[in-house]
Amino acid sequence: MQQKLVLYIGDVSVYTDQERVDQFKDESVSLTQTIQNVKDFKKIFTEFTQTFSLPASKKNNKIFEHYYNYHISNGFDARKKVKASLELNDIPFKEGKIALTGVDLKKGVPHTYKVTFYGSTVDLKDILGEAELSTLTELNILNTSYDYTSVLSAMQNEYLGNLIVPLITHTEKAEYNTSDNTYGNLYSKFGYSNTGIDYTQFKYAIRLFGIVSAIEQQYPQITFSDDFFNTSNSDFYNLYMWLHRKSGDVTAETQVERIYNTLTDLRSTQTTGSVVSTVSNGVLSLQLPEPKNNWVYTITSLRLTPLSTGVDYSVRVLRNGSIEVGSFVDQQNEQFVSFNGPLDDNSVYTVQIASNSNIAFLTGDIEWTITARNTDYTTLPPTISFSTNKFSNRMAFTINQVLEFNITEQIPKMKIIDFLTSIFQMFNLTAYVENDIIVVKPLNDYYADGNPDPINIDKYLDTSKSQVNLALPFSEVSFSYEGVGTFLAKQFNQLNNRDWGSINYTLDGDIYDTPNKKYEVKIPFEHMMFERLYNSVPNNPVFETDIQYGYFVNENQQSYIGKPLIFYKKRQANVTDIVIRDGATTQTVINNYHIPMNTKELDATTSKVNIHFDRFISEYQANQPNGNELDFTDSLFETQYKDYIEEVFNPSKRLTKVTAYLPYKIFSSLKLNDLIQIGQNDYKINSMTTELTTGKTEFELLNIN
Repeated sequence: MQQKLVLYIGDVSVYTDQERVDQFKDESVSLTQTIQNVKDFKKIFTEFTQTFSLPASKKNNKIFEHYYNYHISNGFDARKKVKASLELNDIPFKEGKIALTGVDLKKGVPHTYKVTFYGSTVDLKDILGEAELSTLTELNILNTSYDYTSVLSAMQNEYLGNLIVPLITHTEKAEYNTSDNTYGNLYSKFGYSNTGIDYTQFKYAIRLFGIVSAIEQQYPQITFSDDFFNTSNSDFYNLYMWLHRKSGDVTAETQVERIYNTLTDLRSTQTTGSVVSTVSNGVLSLQLPEPKNNWVYTITSLRLTPLSTGVDYSVRVLRNGSIEVGSFVDQQNEQFVSFNGPLDDNSVYTVQIASNSNIAFLTGDIEWTITARNTDYTTLPPTISFSTNKFSNRMAFTINQVLEFNITEQIPKMKIIDFLTSIFQMFNLTAYVENDIIVVKPLNDYYADGNPDPINIDKYLDTSKSQVNLALPFSEVSFSYEGVGTFLAKQFNQLNNRDWGSINYTLDGDIYDTPNKKYEVKIPFEHMMFERLYNSVPNNPVFETDIQYGYFVNENQQSYIGKPLIFYKKRQANVTDIVIRDGATTQTVINNYHIPMNTKELDATTSKVNIHFDRFISEYQANQPNGNELDFTDSLFETQYKDYIEEVFNPSKRLTKVTAYLPYKIFSSLKLNDLIQIGQNDYKINSMTTELTTGKTEFELLNIN
């Protein structure tokens, strides 16, 4: 039975914004769906359609603003997807976005628009774009002082539940030596006035869960389910990222040229005409009204009038947290920021101010004016109008000489989408949209949640043709971290001819020469080899300590940037004393501290979970007489990937291709974790492509018997 398919362009939540497009009567529209594909399982898939055609009717020409005519200024922007929805048999079917890919002309006259419909999960890339972790100003609620007292406190306790200082040094090597009164020795003894490591060798670290929460807070369009991202899931909740953006100390002289403070207090003070920009926590968001091709930003004026005269200060404006679009350096008194050009729609902007002296701006002394021009082409001649938004600081803004550890300034350079993708790949997570929630769960859990009763499609099957192919598209799989350049990890590689934490897998270690392609997954995090400290004095009865630390330098023992470092932490309480110092004279002995680990727990009898991809030694247990250093067997591959990949490598597995003509009641509700039954055999769905008007479905199936 032919199904009635209707395409709407516009926001489905705002009925008046939707426009029904004209369609060819017999146009076939195919929807391809896959959650995890044996041919490329590192990708996070979303449903999509093959490119299909729309007639260049009068209505469609208006919707797409005569895109074929490149002489039209500020017309339809095909570089951006627009909201759309599909309706099947007068019932809402799918929500997503439409991308215009081109226009076919016949004899110079527009005939066909080519479009592709994308499912909702792809919105993650569209929403986040190129924005980096440094744009997450919601993280700045954790900003704290970087001084001796604050670092010592965070070294022993948690700050606001998300911030710690782990025992990781960025330059200096630590040791434990009961007979050495020198810098770098953590041993505590009365009269040893030179021991200890300066607090400036350490940096803060943030819980990964806090970063995910900040993403949701800053982007209201993104809400993750709590299937994986929750405080009870300690496998993820106990992971931290070291806040190490540049090598060396966290000081104004070496860490950054100037210490910039982000303005987080702006309010709207005046709106003339339409709203063309909004502000939240000091972050300016640009959003032109529809139709956007009629609008353009024309004037941006940022005025600053400090209370103090004769004091140098610098200002910069960042787009999407990383691109400088306006600035001045070391100026005094009232100043206006010089911008490189007009601002961009669908972007966010932050103001940052730096000064090496105390400086203050009273309420209203920082004023930001945004003006946009609207050209109404429905009148002759076109009518031009302007809209202006003004913002100013609600409270006094001050800078003092105490060094603030600004989270967004210190967080590693990484795109938000790359951060999320890396977490998804580490834990083999799958994602799909359900009731505007992005459901995130491990693939094993997703399949376990499927209907246990298979759906028999025998009576819908096209028996005239089918294929049975090799399920295994590669000879072996490799999982590893991109960042393995720290001193001990590099040394491990040189001694063992393999990367620390990596795995090369084939079933039972067999060698396959057909196919001969190797499949690689590289996670763009740093994976560090830590070190448990032992007494350096030979034959001393005080041998082992409770100290494990990270020496974050390269193979030449020089300061190193590397990739963003993630790790588990363990708070050691009432254990081996260590000395932390402030300069040449001040020493503090502590016996509570956070140690970094690749295992979730110190002992495998408590938990075998780790963030290696294969079984590796525990650095903490490695030299223990009765240690269980090889018992941490719950690696990422073992717990998240092995079941799925072993199925693919199993010699009895086949990838079967069949065609079925499914009725609407089946294909409209069929999920990718449902089982398909043909005859007496049950299959998992690897992928399926359905022609929405006919129900013709091309299946790729993986047998489970």
